[in-house]
Amino acid sequence: MGTDLTTLYREASGAAGGRWHVLVTRHGTPVLEEDADAVLHAYSVQKVAVAVAVLDAVDRGVFALDHRVDVPPGIVLPGSGIYALQTVWGDRVTVANVLAALLLVSDNTAVRLCGELVPAREINEILAAKGFTRTRVEPVDDPHRFFLGVTTPRETHDLFTRLAAGTLLSAASTAFVLGVLRALSGYHDGVRRVMSSQDRARVASKYGADWQDGFASRHEAGVVFDEAGRPAVVFALFADHLGDVLNYGSTHPAVQAHAVLGPALVRLARTT
Repeated sequence: MGTDLTTLYREASGAAGGRWHVLVTRHGTPVLEEDADAVLHAYSVQKVAVAVAVLDAVDRGVFALDHRVDVPPGIVLPGSGIYALQTVWGDRVTVANVLAALLLVSDNTAVRLCGELVPAREINEILAAKGFTRTRVEPVDDPHRFFLGVTTPRETHDLFTRLAAGTLLSAASTAFVLGVLRALSGYHDGVRRVMSSQDRARVASKYGADWQDGFASRHEAGVVFDEAGRPAVVFALFADHLGDVLNYGSTHPAVQAHAVLGPALVRLARTT
């Protein structure tokens, strides 16, 4: 099965072009690896690391999931998400609401709301304390604002591995994050595109997409669970220096490559 995945990866990534940085393991054993230590802009994949930092504060009792934060007009950002679509604002939403929006629909405003809860410097301190040396948000002058920053495929893979194993957060916080990332209302353009709803529910994933200096990046990372609900396969698929920079849809060549690889990841999780 690992050979099947490798063959598909070579064909799909070659057709998509760009530079690929990848790590896939099955029960901790690498089955596919290429340039996994490259330091890259994580884009929205980094929202999982931000959520981990916020939930670390929840686990320490700094605030609870039912703590409420304001959503004033001045904090709302365009782009992906739901808050920007409302056209009127003034909500008071729970931390749980913010994190669900952050992870399920990759809400950009939710990033700012997370910064109101845990400042950028503290997010980086939490990630450092958990052993992540390259995964960092990028602070700005306002301590409660930040850019999503950088990571490596290996560290993102490690984050998902430890999250699925229940060693990164409390049991309740772990269940919350994985429940959102596995939800059928989430992102389906990538690895989950050509799966049944049953198989989609076994995949916890987060994507990230943007462009810089005339080149696109399309990333996706996550965990595939086996039929018994155990984490079996962890994947980090990062690609940069791609073309088609303004295509954020399912027809982007790198996203099409993710869709080709998705069923192979499920098959790999099923093997005994």
